[in-house]
Amino acid sequence: MLKEIREIKDGVMRITSLSERWYAKMSVNEKTGLPEYIYYPSSTWISSYYPKGIYFYKWLAEKGWDEAESLKQAAGERGSRVHHACEDIDNGKEINITDKYLNPSTKQQEELSKEEVDCIVSYRDFLDEVKPELLAQEITSFGDVYAGTADKIFAIKEGNHRQIWVVDLKTSQSIWAEYELQISSYSHMHFDYKNMGITDDEWQKRKLAILQIGYKKNSKGYKFTEMEDKYNLFRNVAYEIWKNENPDVKPKERDYPLVIFSKLRRKNKK
Repeated sequence: MLKEIREIKDGVMRITSLSERWYAKMSVNEKTGLPEYIYYPSSTWISSYYPKGIYFYKWLAEKGWDEAESLKQAAGERGSRVHHACEDIDNGKEINITDKYLNPSTKQQEELSKEEVDCIVSYRDFLDEVKPELLAQEITSFGDVYAGTADKIFAIKEGNHRQIWVVDLKTSQSIWAEYELQISSYSHMHFDYKNMGITDDEWQKRKLAILQIGYKKNSKGYKFTEMEDKYNLFRNVAYEIWKNENPDVKPKERDYPLVIFSKLRRKNKK
C-alpha cells in the first residue's frame, strides 16, 4: 500500500503512506480566517520510535531484515482484517468462516485464514466469558500533539462497581514496549467520555489493557493484560525522538501516482 487517504469522521482525515501516518483536522486560520488542515502524527507511528528492547533485536537478528519486514506486513494485514471482524462481532453481526474481508495490500476482498478465524473465535470467547459492556470502539481522537484511534473502551463489572478499561487488541504473541506507549497515549486523548456514559470519577480511575487474541500460550486463546500508564515515556521520550527525526509538521512524502508508466514507452508500444 503506497498511500491511503481516508475520512474518519467529519473534518478528520487519516493519511497513510509508506513510512508515515498522519491525522488531519479541519481548523480555521486565526490570521486569515480561512479553513485549513492541521496535521497530527499518529500515536502508533510515534510509539514505533521508542527503543524496542533486546528481545526484539534478537528476533530481528534471527529472522533477518527482509523476512522480518515480510512478517510485519503479514501481521499488519492480519490485524486489520481481524479488527474489522471483531468490530462486526461487537455490532451484533454473525460471521461465516467463508466471509470475505479487505486485504489492505491487495485491495481485494479475501476469505479469512484459519489463523484469523482463531483470533475472532478467541475474541468471541473473551466476550462470552468476561461479558464487558462496550462503550465505544474504533474511536478517533486527539492529544495535545498527536492523534490516534483506540480499539475499545469497555466497562467490566468488578464486585459492586464497574471498571472502565481502555483496551487495545493485538494478534501478536508478544507485547513489545511500544505497545505499552501506544495504549498509554490512547488513554490521554481528549475523549468525550461523558457521551459514553462515563462519569468523571470513573474516567479518573480508568485502567489500560492489551487483549491478545489468537493467543497460543494458554488454553483460552486470549490474554487480557493490564498495562501500566507510561504516558510520560510516550510524550517525553518517544515523541521527542520522533520530532527530532521528523522536523516537518505535515506529510513530507511525495505523492505517488495510482498508475506508473513511461510516456516514452507507452508511445513506442503503440
